[in-house]
Amino acid sequence: MTKNTSDQADDESEGDARRWVASGFTAQVIKNEDDEGWAVTMTRDGDAEPVLVSPWTMGRDKKNPKPLDHTDFKTLLKGAQDVLTRHEAQARARRHRSVTVMAEGEAIRVDLNVAADEDDPHALLTAWGPLGDKLAERRVAPDFKLSSASAGRWIAGGFGDA
Repeated sequence: MTKNTSDQADDESEGDARRWVASGFTAQVIKNEDDEGWAVTMTRDGDAEPVLVSPWTMGRDKKNPKPLDHTDFKTLLKGAQDVLTRHEAQARARRHRSVTVMAEGEAIRVDLNVAADEDDPHALLTAWGPLGDKLAERRVAPDFKLSSASAGRWIAGGFGDA
């Protein structure tokens, strides 16, 4: 069944009682293996695993699942996109660290940015002056432990080896 309403995404979407495809995602109502109820999965196109799995409401007959509709799909889509946003933010936080240390009376910020490169694993250690000017940059191992002490040693050593 093809649906197309003005408040819906411009891309093609289709839905039936237990499956809905639109906006790069597929919602699928499945039998919950853990109990006698139902669950719904949200899987992004091209992904092998679902982004979101949630319990699903029983229908009026208390045996079959409630059918999926446009409103349900929009709610599930928002939830799946929120999960992806949180995962991306967490990945960014793991790849970026920052500390500020006082050196010779000035606050110097030191950033560690781990490159997301499996072929050439590395990180960049960058020092920034109080006015936002780049003082130094050095390539380091991707498992470099940035702390106030390690940043202070790097600065005291004239931005040489970290």
